[in-house]
Amino acid sequence: MFAYEFMRTAFAAAFLAAFVCGPVGWFLVLRGQSFASHALSHVGFAGAAAALLVGEPAFAGFGLSAVISGMGMGVASDRFVGRDVMIGLVLSLAMGTGALCLHFLTHSTGAATALLFGDILGIASSSLYWLAALAIGCLASLAMLSRPLLFASLQPEVAEANGVNLRLLDVLFLALVGIASAMCSQLTGVLLVFTLMVAPAAASLRLGFGPLQGMAVAFGLALFEAWGGLYLSWLTDCPASFWIALLGSVVFAVANGVAYLRGR
Repeated sequence: MFAYEFMRTAFAAAFLAAFVCGPVGWFLVLRGQSFASHALSHVGFAGAAAALLVGEPAFAGFGLSAVISGMGMGVASDRFVGRDVMIGLVLSLAMGTGALCLHFLTHSTGAATALLFGDILGIASSSLYWLAALAIGCLASLAMLSRPLLFASLQPEVAEANGVNLRLLDVLFLALVGIASAMCSQLTGVLLVFTLMVAPAAASLRLGFGPLQGMAVAFGLALFEAWGGLYLSWLTDCPASFWIALLGSVVFAVANGVAYLRGR
């Protein structure tokens, strides 16, 4: 299996995506914003489809649109527009825009399918440098935000009273979620970003780990899902995204079972 360059590239890309999705996803679930990753992946799909339509790289369009939309969601005030309503409106508009772009994207049907369902085996080895740079930048930014982000996630009123700018923190964090969603989409496609981003983090939190341990466990579980999905795809010739989604469901089910036996 590892005799082929495309498989080595796929495993390396899976590691980088899991390395980001684990810690970012842990905060995402802790803050009760899991649906945001789902919405941002669909927004990214619209951006990627638009980029392909004008002859630009899909990954650039995905990342740019997801980051901008994430920041927009962070700016939107719950006092004027409910967060769920805001996300729902953005999601529906993005899907409509993506459908419009696909309508005109008649010359690249394969690329459109890869956007929806992922094409990890088609990742070029040169793309690993960009993915590595994004992973390092994303995790470095998360490390700088981690203390106030944890404080604001657990005790938002107290954090705000102590001078923490909750709105700015939300904007910056959702921008990171947009970057992580773009990286994750390379593996699972737009439709299954939710699985790799949320399932490992939700399992980690369900097991009751603390912040540092929880993020490490979320990364380990995300890596297990991504690498396990690739290996099972190699054995069965079924899409890796299917196996990643299945393993994510199994991991969360097992975590729930363990938590139940512990009386949590």
